Amino acid sequence: MNQPMVAATQVCKSYGSVSVLKGIDFKVASGEVVCLIGPSGSGKSTFLRCINHLEKIDAGTLSVDGELVGYRRKGNRLYELREDEIAAKRSQIGMVFQRFNLFAHMTALQNVIEAPMQVQHRRRSEAIEAGTALLERVGLGHRLSAYPDQLSGGQQQRVAIARALAMKPKLMLFDEPTSALDPELVGEVLEVMRDLAGGGMTMIVVTHEMRFARDVADRVVFMDNGMVVEAGHPEQIFGNPCHERTRAFLSKII
Repeated sequence: MNQPMVAATQVCKSYGSVSVLKGIDFKVASGEVVCLIGPSGSGKSTFLRCINHLEKIDAGTLSVDGELVGYRRKGNRLYELREDEIAAKRSQIGMVFQRFNLFAHMTALQNVIEAPMQVQHRRRSEAIEAGTALLERVGLGHRLSAYPDQLSGGQQQRVAIARALAMKPKLMLFDEPTSALDPELVGEVLEVMRDLAGGGMTMIVVTHEMRFARDVADRVVFMDNGMVVEAGHPEQIFGNPCHERTRAFLSKII
């Protein structure tokens, strides 16, 4: 049996006395597209941030491609990795946030090539060639020299996706990537994500875009109150959910 790309076992996370993740069990196969849905505050974004160690889990285990996230095991004990080791692991995981977080003083192309040159030490010429191809892939080959304030929100988010892809990640995480966009700009970002999914990229997407989840996801996971309530094929989750909480949530948004 192939090793899962992501495996979480009884993952817990709290902020002070507030328990945000309450024993998450979760697996994602290589090449699979999984959409996390659920009400705000259900722990979806926190779990996504735990996958690349932007947040440290308090209990359980979490691994990506067979390696523990943020830790190494010696005997029966876990030891946290050094910051440079964590950064190296994190560079293999692309993440796209709600906000674009582009460098305002850099052009679209400069934003895309910065990390490959600084973190992976690629030659500038190689980074420019790859970055140009990625911006063309997301439909922005004509805006290489544009600065973020010259781009629409949808265009900025597409640059952010190209920037994440520039690191050649094995896994892409999307944290509500369209929630900050005007409605008419949502489609252009989702189209890029559909293309990635069709190309076999392993993706975990936190989203409120139910049509995207229904059409693109291999599996949909409904979370509520820090727990996985239900998971299954989109047709099952949207057409015949098993859990009353899932039915109640979907009845309000579909």
